[in-house]
Amino acid sequence: MQDVMKKAEVLIEALPYIQKFNRKIIVVKYGGSAMSNEELQRSVIQDVTLLKLVGFKPIIVHGGGKAISSWVNKVGKEAQFINGLRVTDEETMEIAEMVLSKVNKQLVTMVQELGVKAIGLSGKDSGLLHVQKKYSDGQDIGFVGDVDKVDPSVLYDLLDRDYVPIVAPIGLDDNFDTYNINADDAACAIAKAVGAEKLAFLTDIEGVYKDINDKDSLISRLTCSEADELISSGQIGGGMLPKLGNCVSAVREGVNRVHILDGRIPHCLLLEIFTNRGIGTMFLNDTDEQAV
Repeated sequence: MQDVMKKAEVLIEALPYIQKFNRKIIVVKYGGSAMSNEELQRSVIQDVTLLKLVGFKPIIVHGGGKAISSWVNKVGKEAQFINGLRVTDEETMEIAEMVLSKVNKQLVTMVQELGVKAIGLSGKDSGLLHVQKKYSDGQDIGFVGDVDKVDPSVLYDLLDRDYVPIVAPIGLDDNFDTYNINADDAACAIAKAVGAEKLAFLTDIEGVYKDINDKDSLISRLTCSEADELISSGQIGGGMLPKLGNCVSAVREGVNRVHILDGRIPHCLLLEIFTNRGIGTMFLNDTDEQAV
């Protein structure tokens, strides 16, 4: 009976969150180690499916960097990065599109196995993601794009028809050339365009730390101003710096809450969204007083 009561308490704790976010859009950026581990993959897809079934409108934007690097090596090329960005020549772009398409359809299959309709697409479909060529500190890194325009109409259509859209981060420029897009950037651009209630980044760390060497310094809640101070202080570096920039930008441009979560923790999405304490770092506007 005690176990049954604990389950009931969990459901009751989730109730106000289910009520608050019913029919709201949540964008989930899915990448990192959670993509390379089959058990974690299933956990993430179960979370997204549950969100859908309790009334959310989830959109998945996925990466695939490790799989792309693996295939680049298989064809005898060496993956090159400049300032953390993949140098993408024409052949590498073809490989990236092939791999991302394969990943995309795998995720669609996993969602549909759980009884929910899903459709996979890339930013090329219906003009979803328009890009301009991206440079890294003035260096040409090939077919890497910066999102400069989002047409979310296809996403609205799919959500209205009760599908879960699953988006691969590929876009087109004015000449209809194909470009690879950083998945964080694509998720952020889409979340802004659809006015998402929440944007969740699944990463390989627990969240944002005041001191990366002190695991007790995890910050559970950050306002945009506090995040700006952290960035300016120089305490944040590496791949977390652009991620923080995306989080702050998304909140300031209309996304209600942004979360950085450790995708290596099973069911991290449910733990963050449906419990009072959460497990990652949440970003919110300076004027917001409620943490829900």
